[in-house]
Amino acid sequence: MSYEILLAPMAGVTDHAFRVLCHRMGCDRTVSEMISAKAIHYKDEKTATLARIRADEGSVVLQIFGAEPEIMAEAADLLTRGAYHGCQSETAPMGIDINMGCPMKKITSNGEGSALMKNPALIEKIVRSVKSATPLPVSVKLRAGWDDTSVNAVECALAAEAGGADLVAVHGRTREQLYRPPVDRSVIAAVKRAVKVPVIANGGIDSATSAAEMLAETGADGVMIGQAAEGNPWLFAELAAARDGKSYTPPTWEERMLLAIEHIHLLVEDKGEFIGIREARRHMGHHCKGMPGATAYRDAVCKAETASEMLRLTEEFMQGL
Repeated sequence: MSYEILLAPMAGVTDHAFRVLCHRMGCDRTVSEMISAKAIHYKDEKTATLARIRADEGSVVLQIFGAEPEIMAEAADLLTRGAYHGCQSETAPMGIDINMGCPMKKITSNGEGSALMKNPALIEKIVRSVKSATPLPVSVKLRAGWDDTSVNAVECALAAEAGGADLVAVHGRTREQLYRPPVDRSVIAAVKRAVKVPVIANGGIDSATSAAEMLAETGADGVMIGQAAEGNPWLFAELAAARDGKSYTPPTWEERMLLAIEHIHLLVEDKGEFIGIREARRHMGHHCKGMPGATAYRDAVCKAETASEMLRLTEEFMQGL
């Protein structure tokens, strides 16, 4: 069975460094951290780094968020043309995704993210506006609904399709759930039955087995991996091997930590030492998960102030495995 394997957008995670690792492991498409359309409108320089795509990343979709159709369209146009101030991308995006699933209060309190699911008419307007501003494929990422009393992913997906969306990704949890189980696969299946565009299933996929179960139960055209990929980009290799009928051998602890070391180098190269190592601290906690001595290593590496110190601690930890 042929299907697509995607990396879900995750704030503070799916930056250049992480996308490079996932692409190398077999991810077909990655999605950027969510980018504020309003920040682009006001020419925020920090936002430019979120929209930057390097040549070694493979196929990257840029995700934008906002609630004003005109500003969302402006952002899509600028990102498509690479005309956003300070962006300096080495290659063009493969699509524009619209965030309609972020559950965080600072986003939803402005009517953005998953709060858009309260207003399907606005969803259609936003998608139509963005679609008119870019020749690239336009996708949306939804949740099951706002809460258990308003599971309306089907209605919202139909609105997105009516606005011209080329693809719909559905996270089978409500906004109220955040990231807690269970994942309602029946909602994803209902969306797949309702729309004509491809549907990507998201939520709770952490192995080739769970991916196969998700696809069988929903009929989806692909799977999107989020939190399970943190510290484990090999998950994409596992899924790709299962899809392509090839064998898969899990990485050794040493291989996992060698990738962690590369992750540190990529972060420092892309963001500078001060920011790079601070962001690496979180990632190292995921990379060493399940290994002997992981707790002590995490405690030590979270206090590292320089790249050389972090690399030394990581190499010493790896040698002791």
